[in-house]
Amino acid sequence: MLITLVAVALLAFYVAWNLGANDVANAMGTSVGSKAVTLKQALIIAGVLEFTGAVLFGHEVTETLATKIANPALFAATPQIFVVGMVTVLISCGVWLQIATSRGLPVSSSHAVVGAIAGFSWVALGVGAIDWSSIGLISIGWVLTPLISGAIAALFYSQIKHWILDQPNQLVQLEEWIPWLSTLLLGVFGVIVLPSLTEPLTNFVIELGFPIPAYDIPLLTGAIAAVGLTIISWRQLEDLGEVEEKFPPQTQELPSIQNPVERLFGRFQLLSACFVAFAHGSNDVGNAIAPLAAIVYINRTGSVPTDGITIPIWILILGGAGIVGGLAVWGKKVIATIGENIIALQPSSGFCAELATATTILIASRLGLPVSTSHALVGGVVGIGIVQNIKSIKFKTLQGIAAAWLITIPVSAGLCAAIFSIARILFL
Repeated sequence: MLITLVAVALLAFYVAWNLGANDVANAMGTSVGSKAVTLKQALIIAGVLEFTGAVLFGHEVTETLATKIANPALFAATPQIFVVGMVTVLISCGVWLQIATSRGLPVSSSHAVVGAIAGFSWVALGVGAIDWSSIGLISIGWVLTPLISGAIAALFYSQIKHWILDQPNQLVQLEEWIPWLSTLLLGVFGVIVLPSLTEPLTNFVIELGFPIPAYDIPLLTGAIAAVGLTIISWRQLEDLGEVEEKFPPQTQELPSIQNPVERLFGRFQLLSACFVAFAHGSNDVGNAIAPLAAIVYINRTGSVPTDGITIPIWILILGGAGIVGGLAVWGKKVIATIGENIIALQPSSGFCAELATATTILIASRLGLPVSTSHALVGGVVGIGIVQNIKSIKFKTLQGIAAAWLITIPVSAGLCAAIFSIARILFL
Protein backbone atom coordinates (compact mmCIF):
# COMPACT_ATOMS: atom_id res chain seq x y z
CA MET A 1 0.00 0.00 0.00
CA LEU A 2 2.95 2.34 0.62
CA ILE A 3 4.09 1.96 -2.98
CA THR A 4 0.54 2.72 -4.10
CA LEU A 5 0.41 5.86 -1.94
CA VAL A 6 3.74 7.12 -3.31
CA ALA A 7 2.58 6.49 -6.88
CA VAL A 8 -0.73 8.25 -6.25
CA ALA A 9 1.03 11.18 -4.58
CA LEU A 10 3.23 11.56 -7.67
CA LEU A 11 0.15 11.44 -9.90
CA ALA A 12 -1.57 14.10 -7.76
CA PHE A 13 1.54 16.27 -8.09
CA TYR A 14 1.43 15.76 -11.88
CA VAL A 15 -2.20 16.88 -12.00
CA ALA A 16 -1.45 19.89 -9.78
CA TRP A 17 1.48 20.75 -12.07
CA ASN A 18 -0.77 20.80 -15.14
CA LEU A 19 -3.47 22.62 -13.21
CA GLY A 20 -0.96 25.34 -12.30
CA ALA A 21 0.22 25.63 -15.89
CA ASN A 22 -3.33 26.02 -17.18
CA ASP A 23 -5.44 27.63 -14.49
CA VAL A 24 -3.07 30.13 -12.90
CA ALA A 25 -3.35 32.22 -16.06
CA ASN A 26 -6.75 33.06 -14.63
CA ALA A 27 -5.06 34.95 -11.81
CA MET A 28 -2.31 36.74 -13.67
CA GLY A 29 -3.26 36.70 -17.37
CA THR A 30 -5.07 40.04 -17.34
CA SER A 31 -2.33 41.72 -15.30
CA VAL A 32 0.35 40.58 -17.75
CA GLY A 33 -1.87 41.47 -20.73
CA SER A 34 -2.47 45.01 -19.46
CA LYS A 35 1.26 45.42 -18.68
CA ALA A 36 0.53 46.04 -14.99
CA VAL A 37 3.19 43.43 -14.16
CA THR A 38 5.85 41.57 -16.10
CA LEU A 39 5.56 37.84 -16.68
CA LYS A 40 8.38 37.13 -14.22
CA GLN A 41 6.76 39.25 -11.51
CA ALA A 42 3.42 37.55 -12.14
CA LEU A 43 4.94 34.08 -11.79
CA ILE A 44 6.56 34.94 -8.46
CA ILE A 45 3.50 36.67 -6.97
CA ALA A 46 1.08 33.98 -8.12
CA GLY A 47 3.37 31.23 -6.90
CA VAL A 48 3.44 32.53 -3.34
CA LEU A 49 -0.29 33.26 -3.12
CA GLU A 50 -1.49 30.11 -4.90
CA PHE A 51 0.52 28.02 -2.45
CA THR A 52 -0.79 29.95 0.55
CA GLY A 53 -4.41 29.69 -0.59
CA ALA A 54 -4.08 25.96 -1.25
CA VAL A 55 -2.61 25.20 2.16
CA LEU A 56 -4.89 27.46 4.24
CA PHE A 57 -8.26 27.03 2.50
CA GLY A 58 -7.93 24.10 0.10
CA HIS A 59 -9.58 21.58 2.39
CA GLU A 60 -13.21 22.59 1.83
CA VAL A 61 -13.49 21.94 -1.91
CA THR A 62 -11.23 18.89 -1.55
CA GLU A 63 -13.72 17.39 0.91
CA THR A 64 -16.57 18.06 -1.52
CA LEU A 65 -14.83 16.37 -4.45
CA ALA A 66 -13.59 13.43 -2.36
CA THR A 67 -17.00 12.53 -0.95
CA LYS A 68 -19.80 14.00 -3.05
CA ILE A 69 -19.36 13.23 -6.78
CA ALA A 70 -19.23 9.44 -6.82
CA ASN A 71 -21.74 7.97 -4.38
CA PRO A 72 -19.28 6.59 -1.76
CA ALA A 73 -21.82 4.34 -0.06
CA LEU A 74 -21.97 2.14 -3.16
CA PHE A 75 -18.24 1.47 -2.87
CA ALA A 76 -18.37 0.58 0.84
CA ALA A 77 -17.92 -3.14 0.22
CA THR A 78 -15.30 -2.69 -2.49
CA PRO A 79 -12.86 0.06 -1.42
CA GLN A 80 -10.21 -1.37 -3.78
CA ILE A 81 -12.36 -0.47 -6.78
CA PHE A 82 -12.69 3.06 -5.43
CA VAL A 83 -8.88 3.35 -5.04
CA VAL A 84 -8.19 2.15 -8.60
CA GLY A 85 -10.90 4.49 -9.88
CA MET A 86 -9.37 7.51 -8.16
CA VAL A 87 -5.94 6.66 -9.63
CA THR A 88 -7.45 6.59 -13.12
CA VAL A 89 -9.12 9.94 -12.38
CA LEU A 90 -5.72 11.48 -11.71
CA ILE A 91 -4.20 10.01 -14.88
CA SER A 92 -7.01 11.15 -17.19
CA CYS A 93 -7.22 14.65 -15.68
CA GLY A 94 -3.48 15.19 -15.89
CA VAL A 95 -3.31 14.05 -19.51
CA TRP A 96 -6.21 16.23 -20.66
CA LEU A 97 -4.92 19.34 -18.86
CA GLN A 98 -1.49 18.83 -20.40
CA ILE A 99 -2.97 18.54 -23.90
CA ALA A 100 -5.04 21.71 -23.42
CA THR A 101 -2.11 23.65 -21.98
CA SER A 102 0.14 22.70 -24.90
CA ARG A 103 -2.42 24.39 -27.17
CA GLY A 104 -2.77 27.45 -24.97
CA LEU A 105 -6.42 26.69 -24.13
CA PRO A 106 -7.76 27.66 -20.68
CA VAL A 107 -9.95 24.70 -19.72
CA SER A 108 -11.73 23.86 -16.51
CA SER A 109 -9.92 21.48 -14.20
CA SER A 110 -13.23 21.20 -12.33
CA HIS A 111 -14.86 19.89 -15.51
CA ALA A 112 -12.04 17.41 -15.99
CA VAL A 113 -12.06 15.93 -12.48
CA VAL A 114 -15.84 15.71 -12.19
CA GLY A 115 -16.15 14.16 -15.65
CA ALA A 116 -13.43 11.63 -14.85
CA ILE A 117 -14.99 10.62 -11.52
CA ALA A 118 -18.35 10.18 -13.22
CA GLY A 119 -16.75 8.13 -16.01
CA PHE A 120 -15.07 5.60 -13.74
CA SER A 121 -18.10 5.36 -11.43
CA TRP A 122 -20.39 4.58 -14.36
CA VAL A 123 -18.11 1.77 -15.60
CA ALA A 124 -17.50 0.39 -12.12
CA LEU A 125 -21.01 0.19 -10.72
CA GLY A 126 -23.39 1.63 -13.27
CA VAL A 127 -25.22 4.90 -13.57
CA GLY A 128 -26.48 4.71 -9.99
CA ALA A 129 -22.94 5.14 -8.64
CA ILE A 130 -22.94 8.81 -9.63
CA ASP A 131 -24.38 11.37 -7.24
CA TRP A 132 -26.44 13.18 -9.85
CA SER A 133 -27.70 15.84 -7.45
CA SER A 134 -24.14 17.01 -6.83
CA ILE A 135 -23.35 16.82 -10.55
CA GLY A 136 -26.44 18.91 -11.29
CA LEU A 137 -25.58 21.53 -8.69
CA ILE A 138 -22.01 21.86 -9.96
CA SER A 139 -23.20 21.95 -13.59
CA ILE A 140 -25.56 24.82 -12.78
CA GLY A 141 -22.59 26.62 -11.26
CA TRP A 142 -20.58 26.09 -14.43
CA VAL A 143 -23.33 27.61 -16.57
CA LEU A 144 -23.98 30.54 -14.27
CA THR A 145 -20.33 31.32 -13.51
CA PRO A 146 -19.40 33.14 -16.77
CA LEU A 147 -22.78 34.88 -16.88
CA ILE A 148 -22.55 36.17 -13.32
CA SER A 149 -18.88 37.11 -13.63
CA GLY A 150 -19.51 38.85 -16.96
CA ALA A 151 -22.43 40.81 -15.51
CA ILE A 152 -20.42 41.89 -12.45
CA ALA A 153 -17.43 42.91 -14.60
CA ALA A 154 -19.65 44.87 -17.00
CA LEU A 155 -21.33 46.65 -14.08
CA PHE A 156 -18.01 47.57 -12.45
CA TYR A 157 -16.39 48.72 -15.68
CA SER A 158 -19.37 50.70 -16.94
CA GLN A 159 -19.40 52.70 -13.71
CA ILE A 160 -15.64 53.32 -13.75
CA LYS A 161 -15.83 54.31 -17.41
CA HIS A 162 -18.72 56.69 -16.84
CA TRP A 163 -17.50 58.35 -13.65
CA ILE A 164 -13.72 58.38 -14.24
CA LEU A 165 -12.40 57.39 -17.67
CA ASP A 166 -14.88 59.41 -19.75
CA GLN A 167 -14.60 62.54 -17.60
CA PRO A 168 -12.51 65.56 -18.76
CA ASN A 169 -10.46 65.63 -15.54
CA GLN A 170 -9.75 61.99 -14.76
CA LEU A 171 -7.33 62.63 -11.90
CA VAL A 172 -9.82 64.69 -9.89
CA GLN A 173 -12.53 62.09 -10.46
CA LEU A 174 -10.26 59.21 -9.51
CA GLU A 175 -9.21 61.03 -6.33
CA GLU A 176 -12.86 61.21 -5.29
CA TRP A 177 -13.45 57.55 -6.14
CA ILE A 178 -10.39 56.09 -4.45
CA PRO A 179 -12.12 55.55 -1.06
CA TRP A 180 -15.00 53.75 -2.81
CA LEU A 181 -12.69 51.61 -4.94
CA SER A 182 -10.60 50.71 -1.86
CA THR A 183 -13.72 49.79 0.10
CA LEU A 184 -15.09 47.74 -2.81
CA LEU A 185 -11.85 45.86 -3.37
CA LEU A 186 -11.19 45.05 0.28
CA GLY A 187 -14.87 44.56 1.06
CA VAL A 188 -15.33 41.88 -1.60
CA PHE A 189 -12.37 39.87 -0.37
CA GLY A 190 -12.62 40.82 3.27
CA VAL A 191 -16.14 39.49 3.75
CA ILE A 192 -15.04 36.07 2.53
CA VAL A 193 -11.37 35.80 3.47
CA LEU A 194 -10.89 37.80 6.67
CA PRO A 195 -13.12 35.71 8.99
CA SER A 196 -10.89 32.68 8.39
CA LEU A 197 -7.64 34.64 8.49
CA THR A 198 -8.50 36.39 11.75
CA GLU A 199 -10.12 33.39 13.44
CA PRO A 200 -7.05 32.61 15.63
CA LEU A 201 -6.98 36.21 16.89
CA THR A 202 -10.73 36.16 17.54
CA ASN A 203 -10.43 32.92 19.52
CA PHE A 204 -7.51 34.35 21.52
CA VAL A 205 -9.50 37.47 22.46
CA ILE A 206 -12.48 35.34 23.51
CA GLU A 207 -10.20 33.14 25.67
CA LEU A 208 -8.99 36.30 27.42
CA GLY A 209 -12.54 36.84 28.62
CA PHE A 210 -13.90 39.21 25.98
CA PRO A 211 -16.91 37.50 24.36
CA ILE A 212 -16.95 39.58 21.17
CA PRO A 213 -19.06 38.68 18.11
CA ALA A 214 -17.18 36.56 15.58
CA TYR A 215 -17.18 39.22 12.86
CA ASP A 216 -15.97 42.18 14.93
CA ILE A 217 -12.23 41.66 14.33
CA PRO A 218 -12.62 40.88 10.59
CA LEU A 219 -14.72 44.04 10.14
CA LEU A 220 -12.19 46.15 12.07
CA THR A 221 -9.30 44.66 10.08
CA GLY A 222 -11.06 45.31 6.77
CA ALA A 223 -11.92 48.88 7.74
CA ILE A 224 -8.33 49.65 8.76
CA ALA A 225 -7.03 48.10 5.52
CA ALA A 226 -9.48 50.12 3.40
CA VAL A 227 -8.48 53.39 5.10
CA GLY A 228 -4.82 52.52 4.71
CA LEU A 229 -5.20 51.67 1.01
CA THR A 230 -7.08 54.94 0.45
CA ILE A 231 -4.35 57.07 2.07
CA ILE A 232 -1.56 55.25 0.20
CA SER A 233 -3.42 55.58 -3.11
CA TRP A 234 -4.01 59.29 -2.60
CA ARG A 235 -0.28 59.79 -2.05
CA GLN A 236 0.55 57.71 -5.13
CA LEU A 237 -1.94 59.66 -7.22
CA GLU A 238 -0.33 62.91 -6.11
CA ASP A 239 3.05 61.64 -7.28
CA LEU A 240 1.61 60.37 -10.56
CA GLY A 241 -0.05 63.74 -11.16
CA GLU A 242 3.36 65.32 -11.38
CA VAL A 243 4.14 63.00 -14.30
CA GLU A 244 1.02 64.20 -16.14
CA GLU A 245 2.12 67.83 -15.76
CA LYS A 246 5.32 67.03 -17.64
CA PHE A 247 3.60 64.84 -20.24
CA PRO A 248 0.00 66.02 -20.81
CA PRO A 249 -2.30 63.27 -22.14
CA GLN A 250 -3.09 65.39 -25.22
CA THR A 251 0.50 65.00 -26.47
CA GLN A 252 0.16 61.21 -26.55
CA GLU A 253 3.85 60.98 -25.63
CA LEU A 254 3.17 58.28 -23.08
CA PRO A 255 1.49 54.91 -23.70
CA SER A 256 -1.66 54.25 -21.70
CA ILE A 257 0.11 52.25 -19.01
CA GLN A 258 2.02 55.36 -18.10
CA ASN A 259 -1.15 57.38 -17.94
CA PRO A 260 -1.39 58.33 -14.22
CA VAL A 261 -4.97 57.07 -13.95
CA GLU A 262 -4.15 53.74 -15.59
CA ARG A 263 -0.97 53.43 -13.54
CA LEU A 264 -2.94 53.70 -10.31
CA PHE A 265 -5.49 51.23 -11.63
CA GLY A 266 -2.52 48.99 -12.41
CA ARG A 267 -1.68 48.93 -8.73
CA PHE A 268 -5.27 48.17 -7.81
CA GLN A 269 -5.24 45.46 -10.47
CA LEU A 270 -2.13 43.89 -9.01
CA LEU A 271 -3.79 43.75 -5.60
CA SER A 272 -6.93 42.20 -7.08
CA ALA A 273 -4.77 39.69 -9.00
CA CYS A 274 -3.19 38.68 -5.69
CA PHE A 275 -6.62 37.97 -4.28
CA VAL A 276 -7.58 35.97 -7.39
CA ALA A 277 -4.42 33.85 -7.07
CA PHE A 278 -5.17 33.22 -3.40
CA ALA A 279 -8.76 32.33 -4.20
CA HIS A 280 -7.75 30.03 -7.06
CA GLY A 281 -5.33 28.13 -4.86
CA SER A 282 -8.03 27.61 -2.25
CA ASN A 283 -10.66 26.45 -4.75
CA ASP A 284 -8.89 24.49 -7.46
CA VAL A 285 -6.22 22.61 -5.53
CA GLY A 286 -8.99 20.16 -4.63
CA ASN A 287 -9.17 19.08 -8.25
CA ALA A 288 -5.65 17.65 -7.98
CA ILE A 289 -5.57 16.26 -4.46
CA ALA A 290 -9.13 15.06 -3.73
CA PRO A 291 -8.48 11.56 -5.15
CA LEU A 292 -5.26 11.32 -3.13
CA ALA A 293 -7.09 12.46 0.01
CA ALA A 294 -9.74 9.76 -0.53
CA ILE A 295 -7.11 7.05 -1.01
CA VAL A 296 -5.18 8.12 2.11
CA TYR A 297 -8.44 7.96 4.08
CA ILE A 298 -9.12 4.44 2.81
CA ASN A 299 -5.57 3.36 3.68
CA ARG A 300 -5.94 4.71 7.22
CA THR A 301 -9.46 3.49 8.01
CA GLY A 302 -10.07 0.62 5.61
CA SER A 303 -13.36 2.20 4.54
CA VAL A 304 -14.57 4.52 1.79
CA PRO A 305 -15.15 8.17 2.90
CA THR A 306 -18.88 8.85 3.00
CA ASP A 307 -18.90 12.21 4.79
CA GLY A 308 -16.57 15.11 5.48
CA ILE A 309 -12.95 14.00 5.88
CA THR A 310 -9.90 15.66 7.38
CA ILE A 311 -7.31 16.55 4.74
CA PRO A 312 -3.71 16.02 6.00
CA ILE A 313 -1.55 19.13 5.68
CA TRP A 314 1.09 17.33 3.62
CA ILE A 315 -1.47 16.68 0.88
CA LEU A 316 -2.36 20.39 0.72
CA ILE A 317 1.36 21.28 0.58
CA LEU A 318 1.92 18.73 -2.21
CA GLY A 319 -0.92 20.24 -4.24
CA GLY A 320 0.27 23.79 -3.68
CA ALA A 321 3.83 22.92 -4.67
CA GLY A 322 2.63 21.23 -7.86
CA ILE A 323 0.58 24.28 -8.84
CA VAL A 324 3.56 26.59 -8.36
CA GLY A 325 5.90 24.34 -10.36
CA GLY A 326 3.53 24.00 -13.30
CA LEU A 327 2.89 27.73 -13.38
CA ALA A 328 6.60 28.54 -13.47
CA VAL A 329 7.51 26.06 -16.20
CA TRP A 330 4.47 25.82 -18.51
CA GLY A 331 2.23 28.76 -17.63
CA LYS A 332 3.16 31.23 -20.40
CA LYS A 333 0.91 29.98 -23.22
CA VAL A 334 -2.41 30.18 -21.42
CA ILE A 335 -1.44 33.52 -19.83
CA ALA A 336 -1.04 34.90 -23.36
CA THR A 337 -4.47 33.58 -24.41
CA ILE A 338 -6.26 35.11 -21.43
CA GLY A 339 -4.33 38.39 -21.31
CA GLU A 340 -3.93 39.27 -24.99
CA ASN A 341 -6.04 37.13 -27.31
CA ILE A 342 -9.64 37.92 -26.25
CA ILE A 343 -9.65 41.73 -26.00
CA ALA A 344 -6.96 44.39 -25.56
CA LEU A 345 -6.84 45.13 -21.85
CA GLN A 346 -5.97 48.26 -19.88
CA PRO A 347 -5.32 48.14 -16.11
CA SER A 348 -8.75 49.68 -15.42
CA SER A 349 -10.58 47.01 -17.40
CA GLY A 350 -8.32 44.21 -16.15
CA PHE A 351 -9.01 45.32 -12.58
CA CYS A 352 -12.76 45.01 -13.12
CA ALA A 353 -12.44 41.57 -14.74
CA GLU A 354 -10.31 40.27 -11.87
CA LEU A 355 -12.55 41.76 -9.21
CA ALA A 356 -15.58 40.11 -10.81
CA THR A 357 -13.72 36.79 -11.09
CA ALA A 358 -12.58 36.88 -7.50
CA THR A 359 -16.06 37.75 -6.27
CA THR A 360 -17.50 34.77 -8.13
CA ILE A 361 -14.94 32.10 -7.24
CA LEU A 362 -14.27 33.13 -3.65
CA ILE A 363 -17.96 32.89 -2.80
CA ALA A 364 -17.99 29.44 -4.42
CA SER A 365 -14.88 28.43 -2.49
CA ARG A 366 -16.37 29.40 0.84
CA LEU A 367 -19.48 27.38 -0.04
CA GLY A 368 -17.31 24.37 -0.87
CA LEU A 369 -18.57 24.37 -4.46
CA PRO A 370 -15.98 23.63 -7.20
CA VAL A 371 -16.56 26.12 -10.01
CA SER A 372 -14.47 26.99 -13.03
CA THR A 373 -12.05 29.86 -12.59
CA SER A 374 -11.54 29.81 -16.36
CA HIS A 375 -15.25 30.36 -16.92
CA ALA A 376 -15.32 33.19 -14.40
CA LEU A 377 -12.39 35.11 -15.89
CA VAL A 378 -13.30 34.60 -19.54
CA GLY A 379 -16.84 35.69 -18.71
CA GLY A 380 -15.47 38.76 -16.94
CA VAL A 381 -13.20 39.69 -19.86
CA VAL A 382 -16.06 39.28 -22.35
CA GLY A 383 -18.29 41.43 -20.13
CA ILE A 384 -15.65 44.18 -20.32
CA GLY A 385 -15.47 43.77 -24.11
CA ILE A 386 -19.24 44.21 -24.44
CA VAL A 387 -19.08 47.50 -22.54
CA GLN A 388 -16.03 48.74 -24.49
CA ASN A 389 -17.00 47.65 -27.99
CA ILE A 390 -18.39 44.25 -28.90
CA LYS A 391 -16.43 44.35 -32.16
CA SER A 392 -13.20 44.38 -30.16
CA ILE A 393 -13.82 40.84 -28.90
CA LYS A 394 -11.79 38.21 -30.76
CA PHE A 395 -14.55 35.66 -31.25
CA LYS A 396 -12.21 33.19 -32.97
CA THR A 397 -10.31 32.81 -29.70
CA LEU A 398 -13.58 32.43 -27.79
CA GLN A 399 -14.73 29.70 -30.19
CA GLY A 400 -11.61 27.67 -29.45
CA ILE A 401 -12.03 28.19 -25.70
CA ALA A 402 -15.74 27.28 -25.81
CA ALA A 403 -15.03 24.13 -27.82
CA ALA A 404 -12.44 23.05 -25.26
CA TRP A 405 -14.93 23.71 -22.46
CA LEU A 406 -17.62 21.62 -24.16
CA ILE A 407 -15.47 18.58 -24.82
CA THR A 408 -13.66 18.55 -21.47
CA ILE A 409 -16.34 16.57 -19.62
CA PRO A 410 -16.95 13.89 -22.28
CA VAL A 411 -13.24 13.57 -23.08
CA SER A 412 -12.18 13.20 -19.43
CA ALA A 413 -15.10 10.85 -18.71
CA GLY A 414 -14.37 8.68 -21.74
CA LEU A 415 -10.63 8.66 -21.09
CA CYS A 416 -11.11 7.72 -17.45
CA ALA A 417 -13.65 5.03 -18.32
CA ALA A 418 -11.23 3.48 -20.82
CA ILE A 419 -8.25 3.59 -18.43
CA PHE A 420 -10.34 2.18 -15.58
CA SER A 421 -11.60 -0.66 -17.78
CA ILE A 422 -8.00 -1.67 -18.55
CA ALA A 423 -6.89 -1.22 -14.90
CA ARG A 424 -9.77 -3.38 -13.66
CA ILE A 425 -8.67 -6.23 -15.90
CA LEU A 426 -5.05 -5.93 -14.79
CA PHE A 427 -5.37 -5.21 -11.06
CA LEU A 428 -8.80 -6.28 -9.78
